[in-house]
Amino acid sequence: MARKPNLSISPEKIGFIISLARQFDAKDVLTDVDSGSNPSDDGGVDILEDQANDPVQRELISFINDLNIDEQIELVALTWLGRGDDTVDGWSGLRRLAADAHNERTATYLLGIPLLGDFLEEGATQCGYSVEDLEEYGEA
Repeated sequence: MARKPNLSISPEKIGFIISLARQFDAKDVLTDVDSGSNPSDDGGVDILEDQANDPVQRELISFINDLNIDEQIELVALTWLGRGDDTVDGWSGLRRLAADAHNERTATYLLGIPLLGDFLEEGATQCGYSVEDLEEYGEA
């Protein structure tokens, strides 16, 4: 069995990103172009639509951009691990590839990956974090 990697990104941060990523992924395309002046005017459907000025997207981008470089690299590697690009045995190679690919667009790249929250959760559990801990941190 492979030795679990020692991650520099905390389970609290991973759980928070998973929670926001799932909220972001739940958004639908804009369908209510003539939105009401408040949520009760339009039945509250705007909250589930992908708006250009989406507060969840802004918060997620800001949070990821505020991570240090090592944490951003590990976030990308965890995503790749979770989507099956390699196994935990190949962690050092995944992390090295993520480091080589690192740039200033990490948040934008990650938000472009459908099911980001699921991939991060799967990658984190393969690295030894429990789903319960990640969910607990995501709710905080």
